[in-house]
Amino acid sequence: MNALTAWRPQVLSVLRIMSALLFLQHGTVKLLGFPTPYPNPLSMVSLTAGILELVGGVLLAIGLFTRPVAFILSGQMAVAYFLAHAPQSFYPIVNKGELAIMFCFVFLYIVFAGPGPWSVDAKRSKSSLV
Repeated sequence: MNALTAWRPQVLSVLRIMSALLFLQHGTVKLLGFPTPYPNPLSMVSLTAGILELVGGVLLAIGLFTRPVAFILSGQMAVAYFLAHAPQSFYPIVNKGELAIMFCFVFLYIVFAGPGPWSVDAKRSKSSLV
């Protein structure tokens, strides 16, 4: 095992935490107007998205219920891409959907890879083994 492979579990946790914190910002903008006001009036769709982004972002950041939350958020980003971005253009760089695609696949990876060692889920599974 090389030196980089030894850090794989911790880097998975960092990927999960940072992705969740970046994702969480979308929910805080929609629901809390922080750090900038949401530019559009809240519809039922954007309100639902904001709730998923806020609650899901927090749960993913702390690593609680990681796999089901990541699955739901990955699906949310797939739906967001195909409903909001893809109709504008075939090319993600043109339709501004790169971030939705990236979140979708990072969250999908987390579904399969798990939360990593720095998570509530990891602490809970260790305590249940004792």
